[in-house]
Amino acid sequence: MNAMADRRGNAGQRERMRFRFGAFAGPTSGLAPGHVQANLVILPRDLAHDFLRFAHANPKPCPLLAVSEAGDPRFPTLGQDIDIRTDLPRYRIWQDGELVSEPVHLQDVWRDDLVSFAIGCSFSFEEALIDDGIEVRHVALGSNVPMYRTNIPCVPAGVFNGPLVVSMRPMKPADAIRAVQITSRFPSVHGAPVHLGFPEAIGIADIGKPDYGDAVPIGPGEMPVFWACGVTPQAVIARVRPAFCITHAPGSMLITDLRNTSLSAL
Repeated sequence: MNAMADRRGNAGQRERMRFRFGAFAGPTSGLAPGHVQANLVILPRDLAHDFLRFAHANPKPCPLLAVSEAGDPRFPTLGQDIDIRTDLPRYRIWQDGELVSEPVHLQDVWRDDLVSFAIGCSFSFEEALIDDGIEVRHVALGSNVPMYRTNIPCVPAGVFNGPLVVSMRPMKPADAIRAVQITSRFPSVHGAPVHLGFPEAIGIADIGKPDYGDAVPIGPGEMPVFWACGVTPQAVIARVRPAFCITHAPGSMLITDLRNTSLSAL
């Protein structure tokens, strides 16, 4: 079987069709179980090379799954029918580093010079955690994962620089140890955690107030476990302030036809 996933049931395609026709505009965690999900960054061609270098220099937050040709809305290695202009639940449009809108399609703003980057998403390794009996709190609550800007700098490349963004999942220490072991097998979707416990040590002043996504409760005997997050480019965009850029809305991912099992390193 090739890298294109087993399409039995074609759950990824069915979800994309819901997004394409405006039937769903929320977070995608837990949708199309087994299918790889991806963060999205779309930049003008004159910035694409610098961003490619940035992603290669920062593989934990920006593990590249695919890069499009300029002006081409397709990602054929991720799904033959993907149209990046319509197949996410919600997008973000940025101008001069400021968020100006969150549309449900890009047909009104698409340009022939735009290059799309699909970046691995931690939603993919959550399936492996759940299969091992580890609760993923935001999935259990039906909410978006909490995400935080940190004081950890990314490696700069060209014009791109800025802070690492992390996603957080509360766990008991024994589950956290097991989660390190499990997610280490998925370097294409952020891999092992970058920090455990003590949020203030990475610049998070209030764990109850995420910068992106939804707060989740941390129970007695639990600790916050932090993974590098594909929302990092959005913090970088706010720092670098490019004239024009498009990203996914946090938690609203591209669901591909790839299977999560195809990304496991073991």
